[in-house]
Amino acid sequence: MRFLREETAAALFAWQMLTRVSIPASIEFNRARQRRAIGYYPLAGALIGICIAAFWFAAQWLLPSPVAILLAIAAGLLLTGAFHEDGLADTADGLGGRDAAAALAIMVDSRIGVFGAAALWLVLAIKAAALIALPAAVLPMALLFAHAGSRLSLVIVMATSPYVGANPEAKPTTAGVGAGGLIRSALTGFAVLAAALTVVPALVLAGGLIGLIIGHAAGRLLYERKLRGHTGDCLGATQQLSELGVYLGLLAAL
Repeated sequence: MRFLREETAAALFAWQMLTRVSIPASIEFNRARQRRAIGYYPLAGALIGICIAAFWFAAQWLLPSPVAILLAIAAGLLLTGAFHEDGLADTADGLGGRDAAAALAIMVDSRIGVFGAAALWLVLAIKAAALIALPAAVLPMALLFAHAGSRLSLVIVMATSPYVGANPEAKPTTAGVGAGGLIRSALTGFAVLAAALTVVPALVLAGGLIGLIIGHAAGRLLYERKLRGHTGDCLGATQQLSELGVYLGLLAAL
């Protein structure tokens, strides 16, 4: 029973860390639970995808599908507090720095620059265009797969890339990704993949998976060459590019 309580608490912490939804105050915060929660990021991502898909499903009964999709994206931003989008913008601004030290200094600045604004709007616009172009029958599972898979993508970065950020409070979380966290994340990813196969043809889903891998690799190529590791903002960039990669991959395979 203790194991089940701890795992449930960790899953709830993952949900709170990736959204703006609070969990009961009776669930005590500690570093061990925070580290264990990383393994449940893909599960939290799957729930985020379900919430966005449900909002779209309800909205499209009253509004044209493109409008419903845009509103669903907005609902997702409100649900997550644009957490990962902020990381994408900061990473894009930082990569304009002349070296790693300058890049890290730019990334901790709360102001958004031209590179950040351009990256944010381009990714959101392409994401919206891709979702509008996807068939309605595929859209809910695409959202589920993209949001779960992109959180698995950032967990892999946390487990395989050194943390180089200036915030020491982030280090225990990053260092806490071990075999257990990867196994929990992978199990969620496989479960979502199996669920998606019941709706989406295997070849189309393979396109989404390839897009996810390309988005993951592209993000790492952009920031690891300069930083020799990752920061919290880089994790947001990884999630956004991986999510976008899923939508483009599905679209290309249709």
